[in-house]
Amino acid sequence: MDKTVFKNILQILIILIFNSFLAQESPKKMIKPAIINDTIVKKDTVISAKESLEDVLDTKADDIRRDVPKRMIYLNKNAQVKYQDLQIDADYISIDEERNVFFARGKLDSLGKYKELVKVKQGGKDYETDSFSYNTKTKQAIAYNARTEENEGLIVAEKTKKYNDSVFVMRHAEFTTDTYYIEKKDTRPDYHLLASYIKMQKGKNSSSLITGPVQMFIEDVPTPFVMPFAILPFSSKRSAGILIPSFGEREDVGFFLNGLGYYQPIGEHFDLKILTDIYTKGSWNIRPEMNYLKKYRYSGNFSADIGTTVRGIKGLNNYSKTGTYRIAWRHTQDAKANPFLNFSASVDVTSQTFYNNTVNNAYVMNQSFLRTQQNSTLTLTKRFLTLPITITGTASYSQNFATNLSDLRLPQMNVAINQFYLFKSRTGTRSGLLENITVNTGLNLTNFVSTNEGDLFTKAMWDKMQTGLKNNIALGTNATFAKYFTFSLGTTIDNALTTKTLTKFYDPVQNVQVEQINKKLAGYTIFSSTASVQTQLYGQANFKKGSAIEAIRHMMTPSIGFTYSPDFGGQKFGYFRNFYDANGALTPYSIFDKGIVGTPTTGMVGALSYSIGNNIEMKVRSKSDSTGIKKIKIFESLNVSGNYNFAAKSHPWSVISVSGQSSFFNNKLSVNTSLAIEPYKILFAPGSDVGIRTEDFGSFSVQAFQVGLTYPLSSELFGEKKDLSKIYSQKGEIRNENYYFDDDNYAHFDQAWTLNVNANYQYSKTLSRTPTRMASIGLDGSIKLTPYWNINGSTHYDMVTKELAYTRIGFARDQRSFTINFNWVPFGQYKLYDFFIGIKANILSDALKYKDRSFTQPNAPF
Repeated sequence: MDKTVFKNILQILIILIFNSFLAQESPKKMIKPAIINDTIVKKDTVISAKESLEDVLDTKADDIRRDVPKRMIYLNKNAQVKYQDLQIDADYISIDEERNVFFARGKLDSLGKYKELVKVKQGGKDYETDSFSYNTKTKQAIAYNARTEENEGLIVAEKTKKYNDSVFVMRHAEFTTDTYYIEKKDTRPDYHLLASYIKMQKGKNSSSLITGPVQMFIEDVPTPFVMPFAILPFSSKRSAGILIPSFGEREDVGFFLNGLGYYQPIGEHFDLKILTDIYTKGSWNIRPEMNYLKKYRYSGNFSADIGTTVRGIKGLNNYSKTGTYRIAWRHTQDAKANPFLNFSASVDVTSQTFYNNTVNNAYVMNQSFLRTQQNSTLTLTKRFLTLPITITGTASYSQNFATNLSDLRLPQMNVAINQFYLFKSRTGTRSGLLENITVNTGLNLTNFVSTNEGDLFTKAMWDKMQTGLKNNIALGTNATFAKYFTFSLGTTIDNALTTKTLTKFYDPVQNVQVEQINKKLAGYTIFSSTASVQTQLYGQANFKKGSAIEAIRHMMTPSIGFTYSPDFGGQKFGYFRNFYDANGALTPYSIFDKGIVGTPTTGMVGALSYSIGNNIEMKVRSKSDSTGIKKIKIFESLNVSGNYNFAAKSHPWSVISVSGQSSFFNNKLSVNTSLAIEPYKILFAPGSDVGIRTEDFGSFSVQAFQVGLTYPLSSELFGEKKDLSKIYSQKGEIRNENYYFDDDNYAHFDQAWTLNVNANYQYSKTLSRTPTRMASIGLDGSIKLTPYWNINGSTHYDMVTKELAYTRIGFARDQRSFTINFNWVPFGQYKLYDFFIGIKANILSDALKYKDRSFTQPNAPF
């Protein structure tokens, strides 16, 4: 009996033990026991039934617990789950086999705050979150306070829901590109964009964020920059986006937003940018711009600037309303496209009062409002493979804002023949005057008219159009004789032909001098010949050994020449005529005056010219130089020139011209000067302000003088750069700005600065009794208050009027993630200040552009 009971009890225990093993194992009809044991014991892997998981589930943790009835697995401390392309690392992970859900939570501190986040990897992307749940069946996930890195940016959302691999929806999300915050070197970003809702869409090659209302925060301070929506692209390709404006105030037109607009790429080779300027006093401006580029072929852009400038108060005398426009086209052909045919364009057409009335502040900052002329040119150049000829066709348009006249050249053609030698060399090395004769020649055809802007392309304009043809032939040769002398000969021949001539006469009835333009074909030929001799002379004065100055070296380049030209004003040529003016005086004039081919020279020229060039250097002892000797330039150049005309009936001596250029203090101080000396005495009649040149030679009065000095100063000139780390033991750092502290806890750092000083003085008298003077000092510089704070500016002071001219002061702050710029013009015709914030990250320089980027720039994808 006892044996039977014991035997039955033993059988029951064996069955219970066997059933307990079966209960702890998952169904395994198709799996060998050896594989199961290896998986469970050695790899900590749980294999679910086919209907629950589609792939192998790998798990790892310091503590693994299983709840069989509830079909739950709990992983604690250093937990990890790998399933398909998903990897979760967390402090705690639970696996719900019934609902097919993974749940992960970060590590908490004693106060219940997350001190370590859940790390999720999926599809090559990294995410960090407080808590995370994932459904293995639907592939959907929900994360709380998730940090999602996308390209250069980071999104931190209160709640993120993943619908599939390409669509994510986020609530109360912050977006930033601050690298310090992304790399966790800072607890808060220096700026972020806050949106209530964000939808992120991912593609194979790009992704984008689509937001609802979004607001920019700087250092957690809200800014007025709010957008109803935003589309932020994450792609290496160009993409559309809003252009952030600058804002400020201009005294004449009020507060403004300058440069607000939109950027839109168009196809593979075009992009479009539309900017607007808005002012509170009613002024406005719209600036469309289209860029185009075809790689290795051509590039260019079209732009316009159209607006209305309103000044003053309506109803008062100071009120004005002016419409302005500017149309520009730039086109450049790649040199590789066609080396024998090249086309380029630089077209700039504006209204006459554009620069004085524009509300585009860029023209104030770069002082374009001082322009008095605008030029436009179209150029087509043709070269030949076998012919030494270059043909250039040009159409040009010039506007003069002072005279309100427009000059049009349409078309203008130039045929240039490459320089060639008239005779062949017999030995292969050219020598002598004959073998060195060179010929330069060309042909120039011009159609020209100067007219009012309103008469352009009207019958009146075509009637005034002049056509001219000019040919220039220059022959020259040179040879060396007596080893040190160079002898040169040259002849220049000018041929001209024009379709219109001038007739002058006095009309006694109207009591006016009449200038009559005749439609008549006429031409002239003039020539001149020159001969000159040039050499170089050297001299050196040596001083006693050991003296501070070792030597002074002087190089002189004297040149003497003779020029001959006949008097083309004689009657036999027929280029000049006479008429009686209102006083009955016989007055000569040329029939080519006011023409486009120029006027022949009058008076015979038989002038002996002279020119002396000088270069003076000094050698001084220097400890700073490795050779012990240092060269100092006293005069890099000092030139004296003039001539004596033997054929002149009066005043044979010309004005003596002196010019010099030098630099001092290690070539830092640059000095340029010029001087004009009148050799004849000037007499002034009583009460007259204009003098008369007499034949009294030898007075040598100064008629003009000019001197200009430029000197660039910098912190490096006043000592070597100090290594503050070796001077101060204490160091501080704020977002990569390094500060060094002295014993009194005052911060020190390098403050690099530059200051360009230029001074100009001009004196001019000529035949006037009272000379005119101009003197000014200009400053242009910058200083770095800290490594990321920069102040720059420029100003000019007129020492004659004792007034400051155009002055600009600018501040710039580099916040690593974005830049802040402030420019201020405190006085003058345009008083204004301009403030601008721009994001630096490439992904937002397209979406929220802080500079005018297009595919014409180096980082373009084309």
